Amino acid sequence: MSKKPAADAPRETGRARIAASILDADLGNLAHAVRRVTSAGADRVHLDVMDAHFVPNLTFGAKTIKALRPRTTVPFDAHLMVSEPGRYIDEYLDAGCDSVTFHVEIDEPIVPTLKAIRAAGRAAGLAVKPATPLSTLERYAELLDIVLIMTVEPGFGGQAFMGDVLAAKAAGARELLRHKLYGGEIHVDGGINRETAETAGSLGVDVFVVGSALFVRGRDMGREIRLIRALADEGYQYGPNQGEPPIPHDRMATITSLPKHLAHRLMAEIEATGIPVVMLRGDGQINPDGVRDYDLLVPASVGAHVERTHGASRDRLLTEADAWRTELLARQG
Repeated sequence: MSKKPAADAPRETGRARIAASILDADLGNLAHAVRRVTSAGADRVHLDVMDAHFVPNLTFGAKTIKALRPRTTVPFDAHLMVSEPGRYIDEYLDAGCDSVTFHVEIDEPIVPTLKAIRAAGRAAGLAVKPATPLSTLERYAELLDIVLIMTVEPGFGGQAFMGDVLAAKAAGARELLRHKLYGGEIHVDGGINRETAETAGSLGVDVFVVGSALFVRGRDMGREIRLIRALADEGYQYGPNQGEPPIPHDRMATITSLPKHLAHRLMAEIEATGIPVVMLRGDGQINPDGVRDYDLLVPASVGAHVERTHGASRDRLLTEADAWRTELLARQG
């Protein structure tokens, strides 16, 4: 009989997302570690897979991840520090990983593995070691949802943060993801804690992999997650956001209200560009057919972009909606 997932803590609103690495947890009781970090408010569980070949350490594999998957509804973020990710990628997808990142430094073809991840509807990423130039990712940019910048040498937790590495690569990573109007993520992994989160946030990082800082004896894990998230958001506010508070990643903005058949058309147009749209029955205008208009919502972080690129289409559909209502009233007599 499968166990029900433990109740996850409500996720905090904010821009920064915390991916809790369980590498420094008790590897003999990973189910407890997953429950603990998600109950403490982590946005994701970061799974460091090592093969003792690509890196000098051995952790766990797809079977362990599959066994952990029923324990939480929080997304699983797999970081494959292995020599042959392509050989095993189907196993990790089957295990329930929501995103899979592997290293550009491997000696096997990279494109087929990225395509396999995306074909499965998961987010695909490439990681770079501290000494690897970001230019090695350029040929794969169109297939990337995630760029993972390592600020320590991969293989072991608890290493010191290399701030100069992140500073040198963060802007370039954002440029690599310019094709992603929504959902492209810069991850940072290595040495993230209350002392380094603000610096990383000021460089535009989206997802912060936090490991050993969460497992310090005597510290409250939930408070640590909240503190790192708040400091990261503060760094972003007074860095690239020029003093403006960051828009929470889960905030939605209403862009218009339309009759259902017209709302579907605008929704399809926007989603074709990679931006998700939520269509909800509104509480505003009631049409002559007795059905209220539907509200269209998009992530607030891309609201201005949607206004610029789809505003003309919205206005045409609003005009069409008026004509449709007039015609329907005339037919009804």
